[in-house]
Amino acid sequence: MKWEVRISYKKGVLDSEGESTLSGLKTLGFNNVDNVKAAKVYLIEGNLTRRDVEEMCERLLANPVSQDYSISEVK
Repeated sequence: MKWEVRISYKKGVLDSEGESTLSGLKTLGFNNVDNVKAAKVYLIEGNLTRRDVEEMCERLLANPVSQDYSISEVK
């Protein structure tokens, strides 16, 4: 199976990469951009269940204090 895992910062946690990108876009004249959020995406393949991937997120991929994650099966 193929899985997509998306890791992003929780609401209220400083996203310095997103803020920096927003600032750069405004400097380039893209003044209609209101917000930018950065996220990491992992594509994971193997004989894995959703629970296996959740455990990967909980144990390694995401920091539960500051990050959220979402898991999607890729067909």
